Amino acid sequence: MGTNTDVLTRNNVAVLGEGNITVLLANGFGCDQNMWRFLLPYIKGDYKIILFDYVGSGKSDVSQFQQHKYHTLDGYAEDILDVCNALSLNNVYLVGHSVSSIIGLLAAIKKPEYFAKLVMVCPTPCFLNFPPEYFGGFDEADLHELLGLMDKNYIGWAEYLAPLVMGVNNSEALTDELSSSFCSTDPLIAKSFAKATFFSDHRENLSQVTHPTLIFQSDDDALAAKSVGEYMQNEMQNASIEIIKAEGHCLHMTHPEKIAPLLIKYLNEK
Repeated sequence: MGTNTDVLTRNNVAVLGEGNITVLLANGFGCDQNMWRFLLPYIKGDYKIILFDYVGSGKSDVSQFQQHKYHTLDGYAEDILDVCNALSLNNVYLVGHSVSSIIGLLAAIKKPEYFAKLVMVCPTPCFLNFPPEYFGGFDEADLHELLGLMDKNYIGWAEYLAPLVMGVNNSEALTDELSSSFCSTDPLIAKSFAKATFFSDHRENLSQVTHPTLIFQSDDDALAAKSVGEYMQNEMQNASIEIIKAEGHCLHMTHPEKIAPLLIKYLNEK
């Protein structure tokens, strides 16, 4: 793990504010901490906010990327735990976007004492379809084709995936930003994270979390259907769900004004 200073540098950790409640924001695949800037104005000042980048993303120390560690989501969960340990955090309110919802869940299972509540923005425990009992949204062949495109045409892959993630009717500028974020990641690291994200199946872990959890689910999300959020709520011990009338997989970027009041209420509930 290294020293606390090593971790804070490695993961490009930033601490904002001095509130009594600590909120750790964990970004999704292909993104960095800058993606939270749309939500921050609503919560900055009232809480202690922790931002970070996973190793291989954003302004993290890419030289610390280890294939054997990050070939599963558990390696990324270790990044979260390392940050919590380096800052001596406990009773953290972890807000994870997309795959970070599951990464955060894995971290909370491993070190439950670090966390108070979980918040999941457009989560899914598994992108794959396992009919008839579960429909994650994608057949295995489709995902292999998507990853194959990364090898053949990395820029083309980013330009295809970005509007799918952001929502085709949302801001073109945000879609372009997401595409650029994908492209700024080392292709080998991006493909490793993509495999860990799209081919993992963490459905069995859902029942292992005891922390109160709030799920934000877009009612029109090409990556995570409403039924996925409802499945997660049913499988988890202490979860609630808010269906947001919106398009896309990035509610914290496209509709922060809709989720912020609900998030603040949840953070302040005893």
